[in-house]
This record gives sequence, structure tokens and C-alpha cells, in this order.
Amino acid sequence: MLERLTGWLKRRDAGTKESAHVEQGFLVFQHTGEVIQAERCLQAAGFPVEVKGPPPELRTGCDMVVTFPLLMESAVRRALDGERLSPMSVVPVSGPLLEPVSLYRVVDYGDWFMVQAANVKITVERACGRIVNVSGGGCPDVPYLASLLVGQSIAGAEEPRVQGHTLCSYALQKAFLEARRLWSQGGRS
Repeated sequence: MLERLTGWLKRRDAGTKESAHVEQGFLVFQHTGEVIQAERCLQAAGFPVEVKGPPPELRTGCDMVVTFPLLMESAVRRALDGERLSPMSVVPVSGPLLEPVSLYRVVDYGDWFMVQAANVKITVERACGRIVNVSGGGCPDVPYLASLLVGQSIAGAEEPRVQGHTLCSYALQKAFLEARRLWSQGGRS
């Protein structure tokens, strides 16, 4: 059933410009750990989800939400129930003020660019893709992860999730993947 629905959404999105918009919703959780669990659960179940920042009006203690196609709400709730995950609320994106915001902030420093996810940052040299700095966060594994990453190529470095085990390493993983994506597109930010 999920495969058919996801396939239908992809075919619909590939159609005309008018039908390319799929109404989105987002799941609000009390704790960031629940967002991470929900993202993993829903991705494993095949749902097209993404972690973003909540609109400022809806910040409740966790600075991340999980976005999903609202048409799939019932199936998403069943998958979450199976993992004993209960969002505080499910919010339809019904206007620009309720639009989730990017989890990333990118800063252009000329020869370098920095990607920030939550409060963790990674800086990459544009010309060669070398990671020149990792900073932020308050978790004990960030300095260790920084020692593994600084000096490595963003294209070939081991992902932070392999060695990291904290919320900060989760945020660093997100920043790392976004920095890798940007650098592979020519280092444009």
C-alpha cells in the first residue's frame, strides 16, 4: 500500500506544474531524540520525510520537526504507533507562516563556506573540499569527531554518524551531508 501511494505521489509530482505541489504537514515532538527516532522509523518504512526547523510560532522545546506528505498522515501515525512514538501535534502547512524552515544555515566566507545544523558547524575550503573546522555543540564527542574530520576531504571523509553517538553528532551528520552536497555542486552556497 505504502509503495503504491509513494509511487502515485511521485508520478503526480512528475506531471504538470499545477499538480506538482503535494500538501505537507509536520510532526512536532517534545524531545529531539524523538525526532531522530521518528525520522529513522519513517524512512525505514519508505516515507518521504525530512527534518527541518519548526516555524518560530510553534517552537516548543525541540528545534526540529519531521515533514511528510499530509496525504500519508494515517499511515505515518500507524508506523509511529508501532514504535511507540507519539507526536505532540501534527500540523498541516496551510500558509507561509507555518512553513518549516531549513535546518541549515550556510555562510559564505569567500574561499570557504560553513554549514550550520542546529548549533554544530562544519567549514570547508572551496578549492579542494578540505574540512578546515568543526565546532559548536556541547556534547563530549564533538572534539573527537572534529579531530577525525579536520584535514580530510569532504568527499571522502567518514561520516560523523559512524563514530558519533550524541545529538550533536546527529546535527554534525546533517551539516556534513549538506556541506558534501554543496561542495559536489561546485562549492556554491
